[in-house]
Amino acid sequence: MKQFRRCQRILILSLLSLSVLAPVFFVSHRLKNLASVGRKEFIEDLATIKYRRDDLRLKSIQQESGEGVKEPRLVVYKDKDQNSTVSYSSSEDIRDLEMSAIDGETTNALANRNETDNEKEQGDEQVQQIRISNVFQEKGQFNSQLREITEARMKETRDLLHNKEAHHDRNVHTQSQRVTDEKIREMKDQLIRAKAYLNFAPPGSNSHLVKELRLRIKEVERAVGERTKDSELSRSALQKMRHMEASLSKASAVYPDCSAMTVKLRAMAHTTEEQVRSQKKQATYLVHLAARTTPKGLHCLAMRLTSEYFALEPEERQLPSQQKLRNLHDPNLYHYVVFSDNILACAVVVSSTVSAAAEPKKIVFHVVTDSLNFPAISMWFILNPPGKATIQIQNIDSFDWLFTKYNNPLLKQESSDSRFTFQLNHLRFYLPEIFPALDKVVLFDHDVVVQKDLTGLWHLDMKGKVVGAVQTCLKGKSSYRRMDSFLNFSDPFVAKSFDINACTWAFGLNLFDLQEWRKQNLTALYHRYLQMGSERPLWMAGSLPLGWVTFYKKTVALDRRWHITGLGYESELISMEVERAAVLHFDGIMKPWLDIAIGKYKQYWNKFVKFDHPYLQQCNIHE
Repeated sequence: MKQFRRCQRILILSLLSLSVLAPVFFVSHRLKNLASVGRKEFIEDLATIKYRRDDLRLKSIQQESGEGVKEPRLVVYKDKDQNSTVSYSSSEDIRDLEMSAIDGETTNALANRNETDNEKEQGDEQVQQIRISNVFQEKGQFNSQLREITEARMKETRDLLHNKEAHHDRNVHTQSQRVTDEKIREMKDQLIRAKAYLNFAPPGSNSHLVKELRLRIKEVERAVGERTKDSELSRSALQKMRHMEASLSKASAVYPDCSAMTVKLRAMAHTTEEQVRSQKKQATYLVHLAARTTPKGLHCLAMRLTSEYFALEPEERQLPSQQKLRNLHDPNLYHYVVFSDNILACAVVVSSTVSAAAEPKKIVFHVVTDSLNFPAISMWFILNPPGKATIQIQNIDSFDWLFTKYNNPLLKQESSDSRFTFQLNHLRFYLPEIFPALDKVVLFDHDVVVQKDLTGLWHLDMKGKVVGAVQTCLKGKSSYRRMDSFLNFSDPFVAKSFDINACTWAFGLNLFDLQEWRKQNLTALYHRYLQMGSERPLWMAGSLPLGWVTFYKKTVALDRRWHITGLGYESELISMEVERAAVLHFDGIMKPWLDIAIGKYKQYWNKFVKFDHPYLQQCNIHE
């Protein structure tokens, strides 16, 4: 019995020993290859992340383990470097870095595996655990850094795709804008060709082809109408376009003679060009006629005001009032001069200047007109006084000295050009004689609108010059003028006396130093040039070329913001320059009180016209 128990204990101990030693033996044998196997599994995990395309590559490297393995192009990670960083400059660099890292780790794994196969089967469990922990630590660091690279690359790819899509959308939008009228132009070309084929047919021909072409022409003309964009065309219009093309193909087969078609088309083009030239001449003539003709409403207004003026008692016609008479000769006030025969034009100049003035009570207006319009203009300002400002209306016939002291040739001219014979335009050269008590005056043309206060203009340093004006010699501007555009430099006197490259300037807003004018006796110089110009063609008719030669080298330039020109002929002026200008000048033939005025500028003039005035309403003068 005792022996049986002893054997039983020995058997149990043997089984216990076997159960302890067997795991140690098998585990130690498996741990010898654990490092290399772990690295292989780690690399395979990376291959799964990396586009699923490195499995074949790893297998091929494993099969060729006996051969040399290609080294990576860039060394990204080091075994002992726990803080290695990655830099990149493009998507291609990122791809190279990732492939280099994978290739490097694959090479190390295969090398370690080969060494492990040749090593002796020995080692302890502690060493194996350390190696396992290092492998998994390295694997975690590698995964985190690779994740950062992948996220950065994906972000850059998304940005690149977004930019490409935006650029593509812009290109498509631009291209669509360029071809919005392609079908329209093609249909118009079809009409020209069809009409040309109709001209080839014998007179009175009523063949099937002629009928078809006429029908197609009507259909296409109706389809095109006033449309300017392809998007406005209906689906039936495109179908009619295809039908027209089929008819044109039939016509080209019937009329194959290209030379005859060329002659016909040239004749049609020549006829059309002649019609266009004729229409342009007619339009130009009508525009100039409208510019020289007094509108019916203004004529009506003048007649009503004139009749009202003569209905007043003589003492009621006095302008200005007695208390303001002393202001007319006070040199310390701001004196503005206007020469005009237009009632509304004078009203707008006075109203806009007073409205924009910081001190209206210091403003004195001198309006000079002819005997025909003197009663009407006087009556307007009697009914509509300019507030605190002072106004004086003068008649040119009251200037007796103009006819006795000066033998002015313009009074004897019988030219059809009103610019030369219009006396009011040339009165500007007699300012010192008209206002003998004044030292400075500002001269307005009657086609201006004042937007800003002009007080600063009176404090301008004239530097010994006579006139201040805005220059018109800036190339690229609509107001650009050269001296030879008005002066005849083929004449020896003009070529010798004046520089063809001298800077020109404009009337419309001008500051005159009358004291300096009197010292230099420029009125006599004006008369000399006026007499010479009447004897031979030295310059064009009008007061502007005479102003250039009379005040040659006696002009000081004003800032362009004081005065902008061109609102009567140029429709493409910069809006910002128009808004900030102190004075707007409607020079040109498209005056703001005419129907031919440029619409977008007329608002600046209209806001100073009293359209609710009874006389204006009775004469049908409206915006």
